[in-house]
Amino acid sequence: MHSVIKKLKKKDGFTLIELMIVVAIIGILAAIAIPNFLKFQLRSKATEGKINLAAIRTAQESYFAEVGSYSPWSSIPSSLPGQNKMPFGVTCSVPPASSDPGFCFIGWQPEGDMYFQYVVGTGASNTSFWAEAQSDIDADGTVNLWGLQKPNLSGSMDGASASFGCGQVVNPNDGSLQMFNQVGPCDNTEMGRHVF
Repeated sequence: MHSVIKKLKKKDGFTLIELMIVVAIIGILAAIAIPNFLKFQLRSKATEGKINLAAIRTAQESYFAEVGSYSPWSSIPSSLPGQNKMPFGVTCSVPPASSDPGFCFIGWQPEGDMYFQYVVGTGASNTSFWAEAQSDIDADGTVNLWGLQKPNLSGSMDGASASFGCGQVVNPNDGSLQMFNQVGPCDNTEMGRHVF
């Protein structure tokens, strides 16, 4: 019994140096993990633009099948969102009134607040359209710009042009320009993700 008590008293704890080494290791791991986590957050926010442009494409195609033309609208929301989400700011009438923006007619509207600003321009005969989404979610002064070009049946954009400065939609897989019917970054592959 006496030897058991002696062993319990002799049991040592951690030394100060051992604790400092553990704290240093945790600090190094945090220094590596936190920037990567922040980049992952920015990438996930950037997907909003791609997903909504794909939804706009689907809604425009449905509207075109029914009416025979695409529907344009000016930038919504009116100012550029940044690191914080902004409300969409427009409520559609039911049924849509003639004064409502084009997205009310095609049946597209995002749910809740958003990081991106959206615009759609159509060609001369409304048989082609150009959709764009822009944001500065990393607050570096350079916008993240996604685009979608949908030519008419003859393959022409028929005068549909970009409003936010998207010259051409780039295929993110191979970097080739002038990609039609698919959502992609504008002008170069980095416009969609910039530094993240």
